[in-house]
Amino acid sequence: MTAIPFRMADTTSRLVGWIACGLLAVAFIVIASTSQAFAHAALIKTDPADGAVLAQAPAQFSLTFSEPVSPLVLTLVKPDGTPVALTSFRLSDQTVEVDNPQALKSGTHVLSWRVISADGHPVGGSLLFSVGAPSEPPVVSEAVDWPQRSAIWIGKVLLYAGLFLGVGGAFALAWLAGDGRAGQRFVMAAILFGLVAAPLSLGFQGLDALGAPLSHLAQPVIWRNGLGTSFGWTVLVALIALGLGLLSLAGPRVAAKPFALAGLAGVGVALAASGHASAAEPQWLTRPMVFVHGAGIAFWAGALVPLGLALKHRTTDAVGFLRRFSRAILPAVAMLAVAGIVLAVIQVQTPSALIGTAYGRLLLVKLVLLIFLFTLAAINRWRLTASAEAGSTEVQRRLTRSIGAEMLIVLAIFGVAAGWRFTPPPRALAIAAAQPVSIHIHTLQAMADLSITPGHAGPVAASMVIMTGDFGPLDAKEVTLVLSKPDSGIEPLKRAATKPGDGSWRVDNLVIPIPGRWTVRLDILVSDFEIVKIEAPVDIRP
Repeated sequence: MTAIPFRMADTTSRLVGWIACGLLAVAFIVIASTSQAFAHAALIKTDPADGAVLAQAPAQFSLTFSEPVSPLVLTLVKPDGTPVALTSFRLSDQTVEVDNPQALKSGTHVLSWRVISADGHPVGGSLLFSVGAPSEPPVVSEAVDWPQRSAIWIGKVLLYAGLFLGVGGAFALAWLAGDGRAGQRFVMAAILFGLVAAPLSLGFQGLDALGAPLSHLAQPVIWRNGLGTSFGWTVLVALIALGLGLLSLAGPRVAAKPFALAGLAGVGVALAASGHASAAEPQWLTRPMVFVHGAGIAFWAGALVPLGLALKHRTTDAVGFLRRFSRAILPAVAMLAVAGIVLAVIQVQTPSALIGTAYGRLLLVKLVLLIFLFTLAAINRWRLTASAEAGSTEVQRRLTRSIGAEMLIVLAIFGVAAGWRFTPPPRALAIAAAQPVSIHIHTLQAMADLSITPGHAGPVAASMVIMTGDFGPLDAKEVTLVLSKPDSGIEPLKRAATKPGDGSWRVDNLVIPIPGRWTVRLDILVSDFEIVKIEAPVDIRP
C-alpha cells in the first residue's frame, strides 16, 4: 500500500518534467524564429503640423511614428466634406511620405490616416491644416463602431475559450485524467468553438485594420489585410493547436499524449506571435514569457471542467485525476505567476499608470479577479483536496462547486484580457511621450530646424540648426529661444542658446509648464546691427 503513493509521486514528477521540457523546447524555438518587433505605434510628428495655416497647398504630407508602420487607409477630406483616397506613398524608416494628387483650394482640410503596428494592432487618427485661411472644418465621423468592436471582443473571447478550455482540456484528459473521459464533450465543444472563432477573428482583424463596418466582412480585401498582420500568424498557429487538441481526443489513444502536448505548446506559440505583450522589448524575454503564460493558463483552466465533472459524477478515476492535478498545478501556477508579473512590469512600467491609463485599469480588474481565483485555488488545494482524495463525498461536492466558481472567474478574466485589444499599453504611451516634437521654420531671411525633447510638458531640451533662407550656412553670433502662450496668461520664456560645437544651437534646463499650442520664436543675431526673428506654432503634448 505504501508503494502506491510513491509510484504516483514518481509518475507526477515525470509528467511535470515532460511538461517543463516541452515548454522549454518550444520557448527556444520561439526565440530563435522571432524577427525584430516593435511597440504599439504612436504618431510623433506631422508635416504639415496639426492646425497649421499654409500659404499654398503642400506637394506631399508626411507622418512620422514611434516605430515603422504599414499604411492601410489614407484619406484627405476637403473643406466641403469630399473624401479623396491617397494611394501614392513611400515608407522611409518610421516616416510615411504621402503624395498630394491635386491642387487644394482655400479652407481647412483633414488628413485622416490608419496604419498597422508591428504588434498587429491598427492605429488611426487625423490632423487639420488650412490653405490660405481657416474655414469651418469638414465633419469627420469619430464614432465608435460598436457592432464591429463587439464582434472583435466576442471573437477573442471565443478564441481564448477554444485555446485554453479546449486545447488545455484535451491536455488534461490525456495526461491527468487517466482512463476517465468526464468533460470530453465540453472540451470538444470548446475546440469546435475555437475552430470557428479563429478564422472569424481573422476577418474581424481585417475589418479593424481598415476601419470597415461589420457588413464588409465578406469582402476579400478584408481577409487579405487580416492575414497580412502579425495576428494572421496567431490564427494559423491557433488552428494547428486546436487541430492537435481534437486529434488527441478523437485519434488513437497511444497518440493522445504527444498530440495534446504539442497542442498545449501551440497555444503558447499562438499567443506569442502577436499582441501588445509579445511585441514589447526585450524580445528575448517577452515572447518566451507570453509563451509560458499562455501555456500555463491552458494547463490550469483546461483541467477545471473535466476535473469538476469527474468529481461530480464520481467516476472511477476521479480521485486519481484530482491527485495528479493537485501535484502538477503548483509548478505550473508558479511559472504562470512569474511570467504574468514580468509582463505586467514591462507593460505598465510605473504604478501611476495602473490608475492613469485604460490599460492599467483593466489590469487592476484582472488582478482583483486573480486574487479571488488564487484564494479559491488555495482553499481547494490545502483544505479540500486531502479530504476529497480520502473519499469524503461531501467534500467532493464542495470541491466541485468551488471549481465551478473558479471557472466563472476564468471566463471573466478572458473577457478582461480581450478588452486589452482596444487600449495601448502604458509602455507604448511612454515611448510616444519621450519622442521629440520637431518643426521647420522657413522665411526669406533665415530658417531653422527645431527639436524639443521630450515633446511633452515638463523639463525639456531644445536643439536648433540655423540656416539662411536658401539653405546656406548662417554663422549667427547669438540665438535666443522665446516660447509664449498668451491664451494661458504665461509670460514669454526666454533662454539664450549655447553652441556645443556640432553646428547646432542648444538650450538645456528648460521647463515648459503646460501642454498645448505654443508659439516658438528664434531671435537670431546676425551682426551687431541686425536681428532676424522667425517664429512658428509648436504643439506640446501632455
